[in-house]
Amino acid sequence: MNNHEIDFVLHGDDMQFVEVELDPSETVVAEAGSLMMMEDGIQMETIFGDGSGGGGGLFGKLKGAGKRMLTGESLFMTTFTNTGTGKKHVSFASPYPGKIIPVDLSQEGGKIICQKDAFLAAAKGVSVGIEFQRRLGTGFFGGEGFIMQKLEGDGMAFIHAGGTIHEKTLAPGEVLRVDTGCLVAMTQDVDYNIETVKGIKTALFGGEGLFFATLRGPGKVWIQSLPFSRLASRVFAAAPYTPGETKGEGSVAGGLFDLLGGK
Repeated sequence: MNNHEIDFVLHGDDMQFVEVELDPSETVVAEAGSLMMMEDGIQMETIFGDGSGGGGGLFGKLKGAGKRMLTGESLFMTTFTNTGTGKKHVSFASPYPGKIIPVDLSQEGGKIICQKDAFLAAAKGVSVGIEFQRRLGTGFFGGEGFIMQKLEGDGMAFIHAGGTIHEKTLAPGEVLRVDTGCLVAMTQDVDYNIETVKGIKTALFGGEGLFFATLRGPGKVWIQSLPFSRLASRVFAAAPYTPGETKGEGSVAGGLFDLLGGK
């Protein structure tokens, strides 16, 4: 095994967090800002890239950090290492309501492809990179954009998504069509493409957008029932707004706008 072997427990239902158990000298790497709590004896360190050890040297670290920028993630990740003599625990929480999906990469062919903001944490040694969509249509209209994340290795990784998660195994040649934003992750052997919605009336008035993702087996896919973008759009649509009122005057819409990244 190239990756550290970690044990874990998931807590909660719709607002989950994952508690990772570390033996002495074991390390888990996590997305910056995902820490919930940790026990005494765990050393936290901020690093460039993913800490997988690939690439080597400063140039390799800068290259890994640059790839993370392309997926909209932070330049930095954080490692948590048990420097004590007994078992220690560290916990990571999802950034919005939903589920945490534990994935053993050794059982999924050593690689999964996921939406660009899905990664939460992983055993040290798991490589967090980028996956370019080869088809232009997939890149421009795929909902998750031209670039998705790829997680490679043989250890445990944790990804998060909104709402309820449905895991489905596709038989060879089996086709599943999903809303582009509802796709969370898939194994590397799933063929992923984008199709337009047929019929002008359906496309314009169906309320489901102009495109959907077509997934062709064999392979495994994870689907989320509530993408964060859909949740955010409904919140904005329902928030009261007074014409002429600035965002700094305490309006609900302005507060939510600032919270979700507005300026």
